[in-house]
Amino acid sequence: MNFARDVVDATPGGRLALVELARDGRRQEWTFGEVADGSARLAGTLVKTHGITRGDVVMTLIGNRPEWVLTMLACFRIGAVALACNEQLRAKDLAHRIAAARPRLIVADERNLPELSCAGPGCPVLAVPDERLYERTVEPAPAVDLAPEEPCLITFTSGTTGEPAGVVHGQRYLPGQRLQAEHWLDARPGDLVWCTAATGWSKAARNTFIAPWLRGAAALLHDARFEPGERLEILESERVNVLCMAPTEYRVIAKRVQLRPLPGLRSLVAAGEALNPEVIRAFREETGLEIRDGYGQTETGQLTGNPAGEPVRPGSMGRPLPGVDLRVEDGELVLGDPGTDPTFFVAYLDGTPAPAGQPWGTGDRVSEDADGYLHFEGRTDDVIISAGYRIGPFEVESALVSHVAVAEAAVIAAPDEERGAVVRAVVVLRDGFAPGPELAAELQEHVKDQTAPYKYPRIVDFAGELPKTASGKIKRASLRRQWARSGR
Repeated sequence: MNFARDVVDATPGGRLALVELARDGRRQEWTFGEVADGSARLAGTLVKTHGITRGDVVMTLIGNRPEWVLTMLACFRIGAVALACNEQLRAKDLAHRIAAARPRLIVADERNLPELSCAGPGCPVLAVPDERLYERTVEPAPAVDLAPEEPCLITFTSGTTGEPAGVVHGQRYLPGQRLQAEHWLDARPGDLVWCTAATGWSKAARNTFIAPWLRGAAALLHDARFEPGERLEILESERVNVLCMAPTEYRVIAKRVQLRPLPGLRSLVAAGEALNPEVIRAFREETGLEIRDGYGQTETGQLTGNPAGEPVRPGSMGRPLPGVDLRVEDGELVLGDPGTDPTFFVAYLDGTPAPAGQPWGTGDRVSEDADGYLHFEGRTDDVIISAGYRIGPFEVESALVSHVAVAEAAVIAAPDEERGAVVRAVVVLRDGFAPGPELAAELQEHVKDQTAPYKYPRIVDFAGELPKTASGKIKRASLRRQWARSGR
């Protein structure tokens, strides 16, 4: 197999592949013929000028730009292993990845060179923009035949519970995206798909261009920071058909701008963390569309989703994708047979192989309703046991953020002599609201109205912000350490 040959080269050259919206306001369209030629010549440049061979790691530190896509495709073509890094990473983060992956070459945007320099790259760096990114006189490199288990892509976990770990995916990961692209993302021929994830995260690697292209759709690249109002304007002006965003982005848009119907938009999906039901309601009421939540991990790729064409179950991350052997065992979501997951990883970067022929525990606690829909409750180490009750933090957090005063909330356990533990909420308020005991009591009563009373937070603390990973996930372990040090 070879994704560059079997998908990019095989698509009619005149068909639209990319729509680029640059930071300087420039807009450019790229056809599949232009992408195929540019990536093939870049592959030739990597081989002839930089000595990159099959199995070598090429690291990228580029934003959502065509140069990132071309570099990834060049690696896929010659069998090099692509390691995409997020531009928000600092020198320490980059040094950790460089030490673990030992890249032979780094392709980096000029704006990221100072931070990269502080990390001590230890290998050649090719800057972008640079006319020498690929040499037009260089012969295009031929696409090599690759085995399904050969390394293709390295993605680091977000590090919510420890140091980020490098996850190695095989070549089968790329065509394996067809399953979620059809049944969850719902990309169709002729569509324009916008996955807003920053380069470096697993959702970006699979849904920015790989999954859309497998389904005959084009991809939108927007190289700019998140601005809620601008995002709606782009959806409108470009007539985007499929939107894939993080739950945090949907939440912020729902709270900060006036939603409205968006012509052309057909499919909304979210993944990366659980999505609050009130956000789904807000989008349904104002746009007429429902956000279809889904679930996956860096190691597994997408595993579940609210199916395309079926009513959404608010608060649910959907059902297992067709053919994927997912089970709930003792409250934990388990991939019973990893062989049924076409995007399961092959190894960790430290050499630890993926489990073969044995179940994979996700470490996430879920419940399952009578129709097979799964509901996220929290990490196995995040579940709070209070007076014998098992309380998942997400349901309490959802109740809190449905209050008009709350921008964000995180729920952790606090020790209690009588109950063993009680629910502690750390709340970030919206502008115009002031912390205090009266508001804390109001939030407690609000949670009691929204969910089972035993789940309400007996302690409410206020904070200016919540500790998060670079991908936007709340670092509950950091919160637990922080509030333990405070002695409260």
